[in-house]
Amino acid sequence: MSNASYGFPTPSSYGVRNLGNLEATASTARVLNLVSVARDWSDTPEYSAQPFFRSRILNTALFVKHRLRRDEAYVLTCENQITTKIILPLHREQLELGGQSVMLDHPGWRETLAEVCGEGSDLKHDVNTLRIMNKLPSFDPFLLREHLSRHKVEVAACYFAISPADVERMRAFVGAEVTELITLAFGDVGASDPEQTTRLVSALLSTRIDSKLEPLRLTFGMTPSAFSEGVFSWKGFLYYKWSMEDLRPRIRDTLVELGELKLHRPCEPDSVTYVNEARVRIRRAVGRAYSAVNRAMGVYDDAFRDLTVNGNPKAFREFLISAPDMFLALGETMGALSHIASFWRFRFPEGARIEASGEEAHEILRDFEIGLGERGGPAAGSFAA
Repeated sequence: MSNASYGFPTPSSYGVRNLGNLEATASTARVLNLVSVARDWSDTPEYSAQPFFRSRILNTALFVKHRLRRDEAYVLTCENQITTKIILPLHREQLELGGQSVMLDHPGWRETLAEVCGEGSDLKHDVNTLRIMNKLPSFDPFLLREHLSRHKVEVAACYFAISPADVERMRAFVGAEVTELITLAFGDVGASDPEQTTRLVSALLSTRIDSKLEPLRLTFGMTPSAFSEGVFSWKGFLYYKWSMEDLRPRIRDTLVELGELKLHRPCEPDSVTYVNEARVRIRRAVGRAYSAVNRAMGVYDDAFRDLTVNGNPKAFREFLISAPDMFLALGETMGALSHIASFWRFRFPEGARIEASGEEAHEILRDFEIGLGERGGPAAGSFAA
């Protein structure tokens, strides 16, 4: 069937021109890649026992968090500025060929899915899962898993792996983080062996829990099932710590450039007033977001220090058990900060002029304020003449 018969755009029109590049370089938080999950896990019992979607078509698709453009906001009915784009590859083994797409909340999106996937009770379940996913600001694996679980949607752990691109960027950070732990679990010989560190980091960043981590399980005194859940939580905080280290300089640059933003003339006085006031509110809100993230990370650091310095595994074991309760707030905060840095650099590449019309600047800053939990000011164009 052609793209046009479903009202789909052509592969080059939805902003992802090469799905192969998307798979290789995209952040885990932006893309949920069920194509790669199927490729790596489809022959395992857990993949089939607790699938993400019951529709085979949806369970082998890509899902991208999409920031709405101004022209799209008029035809979509979603409550916020981020929605989910479903990309159905034309060929799962040749993603460079592109695919068809449908956007959640676009008029007729559910009917389109019914036509593509087939109507039935399973689709009702899948649509419910899509609606739950769509409420999140990102596909952060730890945030997504906890959010689904709270809505009674249980999905196998293999669906929540960190993307290859993020794994490679995290390796050095995690290696430095766990050096003291290797000494505790494996002794001085293990700490002096680079291969020991490499094996432990690979095991921690993998979805599979294997015998390489058995000394740590014994150190924590946890059952295999509790340890498996605990490692997921631990990996989550390592991911967030790494993400925050990567994010801080980008946020700093964004705030500096935000102060340098110039508005095209002529410009309505109300727009100038809003932009000047929003700069202050955004800086203040980013400071509060940093404080919230630091408090959460402090809980992890204290528990980890008690384990590695004092040799007391109890506090860290209790942290691992309770950590999922912290993921929603932490993940949403990290998602808001990440969006600010990413969108700003997309709109104002390095070396570009930091200038915009009053209306565009208003829309950008209002979007940032909403993401950070600020009131966001009136919508662009709503000021009195």
